[in-house]
Amino acid sequence: MARIFRKGSGEEAKAALAGACCAFGVFDGVHQGHRYIIGAAADAARARGGRSAVITFDVDPDELFRPGALRKLMANEDRIAALAALPVDAVVVLPFTPEFAALEPTAFLDRFLGPAVPAELHVGADFRFGARGAGTVADLEAWGAPRGMAVAGHDLLADDGAPVTATRIRGLLSEGRVEEAAALLGRPYAVSGTVEPGRGEGRGFGIRTANLSVPDGLRAVGDGVYACWATVGGRRYRAAVNVGVAATFADAATATVEAHLLDFDQDIYGQDVTVEFVEWLRPMRVFADADELVATITANIQQVRDDL
Repeated sequence: MARIFRKGSGEEAKAALAGACCAFGVFDGVHQGHRYIIGAAADAARARGGRSAVITFDVDPDELFRPGALRKLMANEDRIAALAALPVDAVVVLPFTPEFAALEPTAFLDRFLGPAVPAELHVGADFRFGARGAGTVADLEAWGAPRGMAVAGHDLLADDGAPVTATRIRGLLSEGRVEEAAALLGRPYAVSGTVEPGRGEGRGFGIRTANLSVPDGLRAVGDGVYACWATVGGRRYRAAVNVGVAATFADAATATVEAHLLDFDQDIYGQDVTVEFVEWLRPMRVFADADELVATITANIQQVRDDL
């Protein structure tokens, strides 16, 4: 597990960056394309016999610039932890603030890399930085050359003829194409939430659901019913999961993620549950009556039991 340095300005953080081979980016989702660039930095460090590091931000810049439209693939702390789990020596986390965002590209580099110049900086070829995203890979090269910092602007990793990007993955998830998204992520897409009490209607139908509180900004997957794995208390269970407010029935009026855990009957209010999306089962729909609703949900649960 890599060491994590917060704020990126302490002496230990400077020591982690100076002379290191670094990958720089937001890395939302830590997907296959991100790991390709980070892996290139780690390979370069090994070839040099030196250290490797990831430079990232404490929050996604889009949280500042377009918070209402953002659908993140991971919570910030989960993203930082996932980066630290990669085979690198350090993760340096820079604070993204309005003041930070207003820095011109050269001022940005002088402040955050000037005191501890890396040996190499690895980024995507489309990497932008500084105020209004004005900085480019060419600007990195111009700044780095006189300071002995090499810059590698990598073409984005491609899959099925298209680049692997967070935007592409979000698009797949919004359409319920969770298996294709998982291939690009390198793992199933997942969300976590705290179980909150609902109206209890599910229990009345004999189908209890855990109603997860998941912020809209962290729910990239589209509405529908899915076959999932749910983890609670360190154990994984098969689960039929409804995303969105059901037109006919919902265990809580405000629920966005409702999980029925198979072979599970415990009180888990207030506990955190992580749901991994494996397969899309059906869209949301209106049912003629309660009998049709229960029959459909029962069939979905059986499908989860058979498929997972």
